[in-house]
Amino acid sequence: MTVRLRARPMLLALPLFLAGCSSMPSMPHMSWSGLNPLNWFGSSLTVTDQGVGGITASTPLTETAIKDGLNGNYSLRSGMSMSDGKMLSFFQAMDGKDVKLSVSGEPKGNVQRVDVMDPEVASEWGVKIGTSFSDLYTKAFDSCVKGEGDDAQNVECKAPQSARVTYVFSGIWHGPESLMPSDDALKDWKVSKIVWRANPLQTGQAQ
Repeated sequence: MTVRLRARPMLLALPLFLAGCSSMPSMPHMSWSGLNPLNWFGSSLTVTDQGVGGITASTPLTETAIKDGLNGNYSLRSGMSMSDGKMLSFFQAMDGKDVKLSVSGEPKGNVQRVDVMDPEVASEWGVKIGTSFSDLYTKAFDSCVKGEGDDAQNVECKAPQSARVTYVFSGIWHGPESLMPSDDALKDWKVSKIVWRANPLQTGQAQ
């Protein structure tokens, strides 16, 4: 009787021990699956012909849709502005007190434009904030125009690979403000902003 009583707890404990061992390999697997989408993909945004990160021409101009499109990387604040006599809604993607991106479009419509000022966000062709004009172009003709509005002191150039993507260059120019800087002056200018537009630009336009 004594032998049987001692053997029973051992037999009952054995399946529990084996079950515990069999569940151990699944723990690291669960951990990796949780890390993949948030820490690997959520940390990097790319400007492409289709959009910025998950933001495309079909993205509604709402806080939820924009936050999702930017992988939740930033806090958002909203506002309204006027452009060419039209009312625009915009969301600014903030990192602390710094504006890293601006997403805009018509109220209650879809995203029409994204301005990227974050040095961590590059185009799919490797261009990012700080890239030199001379790394991309040999001359401004047929690719660049004088900036307008807040970019009046800058020059905006169409990306060679996309009519929807432009690069805004900033630098030093000692000539008249109304004239395009010379190619020799532009070669040292740097990208200060990457702009994506839902509607492709026509030749000679950057508005």
